[in-house]
Amino acid sequence: MTGLARMPVLVLVLFLLAASALTIVGSSSSQASKKNEGKFLKIDGSVSVNGTSAISGATVNSDSTVTTAARSSAVVSLGKLGRVEVLPESNVKLIFADESVSVGMLDQGRVRISSSSNVAAKATTRDGEVISTGNQRNEFIVDTSCGNTFVSVKKGTVELRAGSTVKQIAAGSQDSAGTARPGCTGFARKV
Repeated sequence: MTGLARMPVLVLVLFLLAASALTIVGSSSSQASKKNEGKFLKIDGSVSVNGTSAISGATVNSDSTVTTAARSSAVVSLGKLGRVEVLPESNVKLIFADESVSVGMLDQGRVRISSSSNVAAKATTRDGEVISTGNQRNEFIVDTSCGNTFVSVKKGTVELRAGSTVKQIAAGSQDSAGTARPGCTGFARKV
């Protein structure tokens, strides 16, 4: 083949290489956009996300507010990060990224957070923060329904940080910060 005869073949090869590179870049950017998406696995009763009624299977974006009514709950799968169960009469903000899950308790409420290994999990309440420690899987409940912050740990270890006080809470243990309303017994206290 002469130099001119090889030119269309060379152009075709270069075009195919450029198209392949664009396909790879396009697929990785679509995967990146899904990192900050969760999915409602299960919804019982009346649940809304950002003020709109939610249904099972719907997408939940990071920085969304999830609200549950009385006798209602929602389980949000965050893929490899873990999951968050929003229990009855709760109003929470879910924030999640590459290796972290954060739940902001916007009002009184209850959540069960299950995080995978090497995922930082945190719940913020008016009394302080509950933060997972170590690189193991964690499962814990945060209950603010009595006006204080009550924490019960099923797996792993968390720290309850309130003001200058830091309490380590291991699996099978529970602790609290703040003052509960007299006579109030929250959901987590019965678990």
